[in-house]
Amino acid sequence: MPLDTFQALCFFVTLLPVCLFVIWSDLATMKIPNKVVLATLALYAIVGPFVLPVDDYAWRFSHAVVMLFAGMAMNAGGVMGAGDAKFLAAAAPFVPLGDAIFLGAIMAPMIIVTFILHRIARATPLSTVTAHWESWERRREFPMGVPLALTLLTYLGLRALGAA
Repeated sequence: MPLDTFQALCFFVTLLPVCLFVIWSDLATMKIPNKVVLATLALYAIVGPFVLPVDDYAWRFSHAVVMLFAGMAMNAGGVMGAGDAKFLAAAAPFVPLGDAIFLGAIMAPMIIVTFILHRIARATPLSTVTAHWESWERRREFPMGVPLALTLLTYLGLRALGAA
């Protein structure tokens, strides 16, 4: 069952600062700190029981476990970093299983668009203003936390607006 507008809005509001920090941290250091991953999961643990039915709330913790193993496999395959994999797992409970395809439809173009924008920004004066950012220096790596966090926020935002 998809999130209703109230549930999505509650999750969006609580996750906004965390996701913005994930974006900044991954751009600046190419790392997503464990404390941010734990904060993401803690937000679900705290907010979830107030907005979701109890059985749905409890069952969604299994999403985190499944995505942790999937993220570990992607990390082993060089697709994403360990912090990205952990953030993906911590974010998974916020998305009902029935919305997995919808989330994928948001994530696929988000990865492409953020990759292109990151590469363009790296070639502009913006990169001199933020010259200390690690993501500008790594030629063969990309901060996947950016599209992951933006995908989660976009999904929750669309659900909160009732647009999807």
